[in-house]
Amino acid sequence: MFVLVREPIDIQALTRSLVGSEDGAVAVFEGVVRNNSRGKRVLYLEYHAYETMALKKLEEVGTMARERFDIHGIGILHRLGRLEHSECSIAIVVTAAHRGPAFEACRFAIDTLKKIVPIWKKEFYEDGAVWIQGGN
Repeated sequence: MFVLVREPIDIQALTRSLVGSEDGAVAVFEGVVRNNSRGKRVLYLEYHAYETMALKKLEEVGTMARERFDIHGIGILHRLGRLEHSECSIAIVVTAAHRGPAFEACRFAIDTLKKIVPIWKKEFYEDGAVWIQGGN
């Protein structure tokens, strides 16, 4: 499951859709909006994407994770639009027989996604706004 959404992310539903009876581990990464960045108070964020390409790249990240790690399932949901403090911006759920591959695949997925998926974040401050590149 690789989806761009404009509504709050339901991590429990994503997890339920992926967990199978053969799974002994579920690793979850949840990125949330913080109230500060670069020494400034963040009012809110906006996420934008080249949606068609972003969906293809999310699937590519999932395929790469399945090829590199001994996992059973992976799902990635990313929010678009305006997000407030503490809202979930991205959820990655990985299922596997064992915790090691699940954790490794989850870390791989977020790190790779930040590099290759055309999703952009704009941070809004009291004195203006700035587009943020990659890794944060």
